[in-house]
Amino acid sequence: MKPREPPKVPCEVEMEVDRISNLPGHIMDKILSQLSLRDAVRTSVLCSKWRYRWNTIPDLVFDNQSVLVSSQEQISIKTKIVNVVDQVLLLHAGPIHKFKLSHRDLQGVNDIDRWILYLSRGSLAELVLEIWKGHRYKLPSSVYSCGKLIHLELFNCLLKPPTTVYGFRSLKSLDLQHITMDQDVFEHLISRCPLLERLTLMNFDGFSVLDIYAPNLQFFDIGGVFDDVNFGNTFRLAIVSIGLYVNVGYDQSMTLGKTGNLIKFFTQLPSIQRLEIQSYFLKYLAVGKIPGKLPVPCMELNYLSIRINFNDLDESLAALCLLRSSPNLHELEILARPEEQTVVGRVANIWEEDYYNCPFNQLRLVKVVGIFGVRCELDFINFLLANSPVLERMTVKPASNEIGWELLKELVRFRRASVRAEIIYLDPS
Repeated sequence: MKPREPPKVPCEVEMEVDRISNLPGHIMDKILSQLSLRDAVRTSVLCSKWRYRWNTIPDLVFDNQSVLVSSQEQISIKTKIVNVVDQVLLLHAGPIHKFKLSHRDLQGVNDIDRWILYLSRGSLAELVLEIWKGHRYKLPSSVYSCGKLIHLELFNCLLKPPTTVYGFRSLKSLDLQHITMDQDVFEHLISRCPLLERLTLMNFDGFSVLDIYAPNLQFFDIGGVFDDVNFGNTFRLAIVSIGLYVNVGYDQSMTLGKTGNLIKFFTQLPSIQRLEIQSYFLKYLAVGKIPGKLPVPCMELNYLSIRINFNDLDESLAALCLLRSSPNLHELEILARPEEQTVVGRVANIWEEDYYNCPFNQLRLVKVVGIFGVRCELDFINFLLANSPVLERMTVKPASNEIGWELLKELVRFRRASVRAEIIYLDPS
């Protein structure tokens, strides 16, 4: 028989407990930083050394994971969330570097005003405020006193700052989604953030002209309804994703004699490396004069994504101009706008004229999505295959299964400048 092990003496049990209680402080902080706020508070029951450790964590996140609400009544939900935030702020003993409020059951309440007032007196570096329900929440004036803010993220908010000087001198990242502000407020806000490197604008109202003056801006992501976009002193801007969500009819006569949007847009973007042209923005770029090439080529552009209506001659000419002006393009994505591809008639074949006039000596990856197999689309694919000597892979995904076999027969007949070029056909999902 196996001999019975003697029972552990009390001191041995205490030593095993001490493995938790005697962890170094930086390890305890690392563990707490990986937990939700709710679980971090629960570690206080482990032992005396953990009891008050949670109230020094610098990042406070109040979301659906950290604040559980079982009631369906809005009053009870509000009371529960407000009580939790109040209690955490009351017991917190260290500096607060990040404050995130993103509970999907919380509407904009007056309690947020006093929380921001309290945070503005400290060393807050990151503020994320997402109001998922109700009307736009009007930001209190105290938020503009957060002089050490580096990252500001707002969702469903109204910005009406005081008439005194406003701006965030230390801000490097600004993310605004579903927000309302006046035209002059937007212009002053951007121009008074001299260190701004990242700017995101999604679904905004109150202003329609985007005047971006940001000398340190490197990343710009925008999607919404606007009339015009202008860049000033944005020579470091490298990554741009821009989508115009409405098909606006432009009066071409208004642009006669002017430079045109295409040249104007790229004049201030000499360092552009990645560009995504989404929704109807290519139609905006096609307004005015469309040159054969840009006056100054996009030498650093290596990734380009374009959503295009192949039946629109101006859009096709704008796309061709941009391709001709991007000698170091490595990866290209073309997304056809399906709602416009069934237009009867054929656009003049601008692609065939440039078979031997527009080599893409760096292009390796191409993806074409949402096509219907009409002639102008096939001419474009043929144009790329004939002018890409180092092409490695072209992926084609049509808009419908109905054209699959006919499209395949066309693709295999096209001449390829690259002996390594592989054509991959994907079924529509």
